[in-house]
Amino acid sequence: MAYNDLRDWIAALERAGELKRIKTEVDPILEITEITDRLSKAGRGGNLPGMTAGGPALLFENVKGHPGAQVLINQFGSARRMNLALEVESFDSIAERIHQFMDVKSPQGLLDKIKMLPMLADLGKFFPKTVSSGPCKEVVKKDKFSLLDLPVLQCWPKDAGRFITLPCVITRDPKTGKRNVGMYRMQIYDERTAGMHWQRQKIGAEHYRERMRAATAASGEGSANRSAAVDIMARSSGGSVLAEGPRPAGKMEVAVAIGTDPALTFSAIVPAPPDVEEYMIAGFLRQSPVELVKCETVDLEVPANAEIVLEGYVNLDELRTEGPFGDHTGFYSLADEYPVFHLTCMTHRRNPVYATTIVGKPPMEDAWMGKAVERIFLPLMRVTIPELVDVNLPVEGIFHNLMIVSIKKSYPGQARKVMNAVWSLGQAMFTKCIIVVDEDVNVQDIADVTLKALNHIDPERDIQFTLGPVDSLDHASRLPNFGSKMGIDATRKWPSEGFNRPWPDEILMDEKTRALVDKRWKDYGIE
Repeated sequence: MAYNDLRDWIAALERAGELKRIKTEVDPILEITEITDRLSKAGRGGNLPGMTAGGPALLFENVKGHPGAQVLINQFGSARRMNLALEVESFDSIAERIHQFMDVKSPQGLLDKIKMLPMLADLGKFFPKTVSSGPCKEVVKKDKFSLLDLPVLQCWPKDAGRFITLPCVITRDPKTGKRNVGMYRMQIYDERTAGMHWQRQKIGAEHYRERMRAATAASGEGSANRSAAVDIMARSSGGSVLAEGPRPAGKMEVAVAIGTDPALTFSAIVPAPPDVEEYMIAGFLRQSPVELVKCETVDLEVPANAEIVLEGYVNLDELRTEGPFGDHTGFYSLADEYPVFHLTCMTHRRNPVYATTIVGKPPMEDAWMGKAVERIFLPLMRVTIPELVDVNLPVEGIFHNLMIVSIKKSYPGQARKVMNAVWSLGQAMFTKCIIVVDEDVNVQDIADVTLKALNHIDPERDIQFTLGPVDSLDHASRLPNFGSKMGIDATRKWPSEGFNRPWPDEILMDEKTRALVDKRWKDYGIE
């Protein structure tokens, strides 16, 4: 049964013994971060021995400067809670459901069509539905409201200020009308404005570019000016140097939902195809449609059960310095120019719960979310890369710095084909280092990967470099958003790949001896 809203989810966490309520007064400036960071690293090299890896979810009920406010954090901060959030025993069950839908063949006759009816009925459950009103409209504020009323955290000492870190940012494609729900941090500037940190590869940024193209075309400017305006936008909304030049006037409507049910919050971070709405993905994950309501001041639909909704717009001709911000890389992302969100209306539930997260040196809450994405979307990667056996994005590799891939190798040069295929897949294009190993290597076992990969490579022969787009947060690249990437072919080399030496066998004990020792282990008196 799907969680109706954040409060339903909080109750489930409490029943499962996964929630800790903090009644002591805490400061949203740095203190909540330090508490949460210690718990996030508990049980995994942290300084709180005996704690379960990731620590509990935390509900702060006494926030300094915000009487009556509640702050929820670390809600996804363990493997168990991620499974609870998506209401599964294992992420593999979701991956299998995705595989089943992708494996559907065109019906050949009446019987095949009849067999498809249950699946089509299931699909109907996923579509969002618009309702007349919802809990997010319990309080509607069109005047006398402020972003500073929210208990927004300053996470790290050198952050530029307070940042909303777990927002579901809703935009609409001006060409197709499709909605997108993305998660882009928002720096609070003042009572009514915030930074909108959508990097250039994000769908929200593409919607913004489309608005600019349309506004420039409507202004009657020549093609050269239109191209210049679009180029300026592309370079300014992606974490790079702002170019000089004209920008078209106009606005783009934006809505922000804070504190949604866990499936919807998770859906805002998944690398979904641009044509698939996150509301649909959330419906698929929760097996129940997301209920939406119309906004008060913008033409967008938002989750009816959200705790807080911010309505507003960004100007097409306005940028402002955003950052620095302590990021999931473990370093501060640098200040840069991004669009500005202007608040026109705030709606919320009575006594709303403010949901947030922190990022920094891993492991933290986002690590568990990222691992869930890795497992759930493996079937989609196999559509393009059918030889793929398994994938590991190590937490310490912060997901875009390292990907370990095992493949069923069947022809020479296949590892290099796989590297290039990965670099062609959506967000995977930012992967800095890819290690490709044979199918008998357990990519989830870093010790196994290290032993076999380093034994199997001749560095000059097996490492290749390429140039292309890199993550905006990559502070080491030669240019913002552009740099080099490395692929390592750590598979066994074949004669058809120019390797004519014998390849040694791995040292393994025979099964008969292993079974004998297993049987006699207690007789040895070792334990």
